[in-house]
Amino acid sequence: MESWQQMLKQSLMKPEDIAARFGLPLEDVQRLNEVFKTRITSYYAGLIREKGDPLYRQMVPDTAELEGAGEPDPLSEEHDSPVPGLVHRYPDRVLFLVSPICASYCRFCTRKRKVGDVSKIHPVHIAAGIDYIRRHTEIRDVILSGGDPLMLGDRRLESILKRLRAIPHVEMLRIGTRIPCVLPQRITPELTAMLRKYHPLYMNVHFNHPDELTEEAVKALGLLADAGIPLGNQTVLLKGVNDDPEVMKKLVRKLLQARVRPYYIYQADYVKGTEHFRTRVEKGLEIMEALRGWTSGLSIPQFVIDAPGGGGKIPLLPNYVLSFGDDVILRNYEGKIFVYPQVGKKEKRETPRRRKPERVAECPMLHSH
Repeated sequence: MESWQQMLKQSLMKPEDIAARFGLPLEDVQRLNEVFKTRITSYYAGLIREKGDPLYRQMVPDTAELEGAGEPDPLSEEHDSPVPGLVHRYPDRVLFLVSPICASYCRFCTRKRKVGDVSKIHPVHIAAGIDYIRRHTEIRDVILSGGDPLMLGDRRLESILKRLRAIPHVEMLRIGTRIPCVLPQRITPELTAMLRKYHPLYMNVHFNHPDELTEEAVKALGLLADAGIPLGNQTVLLKGVNDDPEVMKKLVRKLLQARVRPYYIYQADYVKGTEHFRTRVEKGLEIMEALRGWTSGLSIPQFVIDAPGGGGKIPLLPNYVLSFGDDVILRNYEGKIFVYPQVGKKEKRETPRRRKPERVAECPMLHSH
C-alpha cells in the first residue's frame, strides 16, 4: 500500500473524532453527518490554525449548513446527463464523473447531493460513459471529475485515460482535482510518469487560500508541471475564506510562483446548505478591480457565475467600457478615463493614428485597494 493511501486511513471521518478534535457538540456533528459526510485528511487538518479560520471553514461541519436557501442540484446537471455519471451541456465537451469520493469533503461542494455515495457515482457507469463519448463525434474535450479522479489508483485511472485516448475525435483530456491541496502526497513520480503518456492532458486544481500552498503542495504541483501538464486553478469565492482583495492577490501570485495559471474565480453556487459561504456578486467584482492592473495579467483569472438552471459559466468583468460611439470611452485600472477613436471616424485636426489618448477625469467608480 502506498503512503498516500495509508495517510487516507488517518483521515478524520467519525463524528466522535471530529467533535473531539474541534471542540464541537457531538450531536451537531452526527446530525450534519447525515446530511453530508465529513472527511478531512490528517494533512489538511494539520494546516488548520484555529477554530473559524479560512481552512477550518472549508472543511469542518457547521450547523449553518442546516439553514438557508439553495438547491440540491443548482446547475441542473441531472437534466443534462444523458447517461449516469456524464454531463453533456456544451456542444463539444463533457463532464465525466469517474470517482465517487474525495480525499476531503469541502462543505461548500456543488455536488454534495451525490459525492461520497457510490450508488450515485458508480464505477459501473464508466463503460456507459465511454461508449457515449465514442458514439458522439462532436465531443473533443473530456473533463474527468467526481468526486476526485486522483482518488483512483494509478492502474484504474490509466485504464480510463487509455480508453478515452483511443477515441479518434477526443482531442483533449482534462482532470479536475483538489488532491494537490488536500493530499499532495498522492502526486508521485509514478503517477506523473503515467499521466504524461496521455498528452494533451490538462489539469485544473483547486486552491482557495494562500495558506493552502504549502511546501508539500508546491512540490506536488512541480511534479505535475515537470511532466508537461498545464495547470490551471479554480477558486470559489467564499465568505470568511478569500472574500478579501489582498488575500486573493496573494493567492494568485503564489499560484503563479508554483507554475499554476489562475483560471476561474467562481461565484459560490446556489447550493442548499451553503448560504453562509455566499457573498454578493459585487464583492467578486471588487476583487477583480483589485487584481487588474495591480498585478501581472498572467495571474488574473476569469470571474464567472455558473448560472443556476444549467446556463453554464457566464463571465463577469468590471465595467471598463463606459460608452460606444465615434469614440470608445474607456477607464483603466486607476479609474482614469481615455478616448479611443473608432475606425472610420472623420477627424479634421489629426489622424486617429497619431492622436494620443486624453485623460479626462478620475473615475467615480474607483475604490481604494
